[in-house]
Amino acid sequence: MAGRGAASSVSAASAGDDGLGDDGTGDDWAGGAAAVPARTARRRADPWRAAFLGVLILAILAGVAWALLGSSLLVVRHVVVTGNRLVSVAQVRSAARIPAGQPLARVNTAAAARRVEQIAPVLSASVSRSWPDTIVVTVHERTPQLAVAAASGYDLVDSHGVTVLWMARKPAGMPLLTSPPAVLRGSPDVRAAALVLGQLPGALRQRVLSVSAASATTVTLKLGRGVTVLWGSPGQAAQKSEELDLLLRTHARFYDVSDPSTAVTQG
Repeated sequence: MAGRGAASSVSAASAGDDGLGDDGTGDDWAGGAAAVPARTARRRADPWRAAFLGVLILAILAGVAWALLGSSLLVVRHVVVTGNRLVSVAQVRSAARIPAGQPLARVNTAAAARRVEQIAPVLSASVSRSWPDTIVVTVHERTPQLAVAAASGYDLVDSHGVTVLWMARKPAGMPLLTSPPAVLRGSPDVRAAALVLGQLPGALRQRVLSVSAASATTVTLKLGRGVTVLWGSPGQAAQKSEELDLLLRTHARFYDVSDPSTAVTQG
């Protein structure tokens, strides 16, 4: 009958629209069910992949550690010394005590620098690595500023009173420190004398034959032709130099510029 045929057509169409097959199952459901095993397989494979990556990273780290610490690839083959004039390369290498063949990564650079600084003429030192096989030792040496009479010669000391080296003859142009303190190293009197000399204008500095310091505030300079200058403390160096330059024209024998505002001459 016409009515039943129409209803059957509508029902069939509805079934087609719902995506149901002949066996009552939908195509979308079937596709989703097929994807489940694939996702499960991927999840099962992920732990193996993570484990492989972990092993790979550990192997790389072990290789790096072996190259740095255990192999003969990155070891000390050269010790280069720079900045030295008063001390020899052999002295610095001996003091540093860095054995050839030691892995560069194992070298204690700070300890090596401290050992080099025990050499009297060395003021400071630094030790660094230069890959793949070199250690560089850079030294900064002390500067002798005063000569102190010693047995059969002269000790040349820096501004800290440290004996830098000994010489049989006093170097030309280096002032003699007269009446030195019993202990030179760390003496404030030696420090004051060296500071005063370092502040003098070049022309005046060349005229200084000797210097003494009864205290850190009473530095006295001896110039040529028997001229004595009481300089006092290292302070006000520029004013003292200007005042002394004017007073020297009087050709006196004694000048007191310890207080440049009231400078005094005698003789």
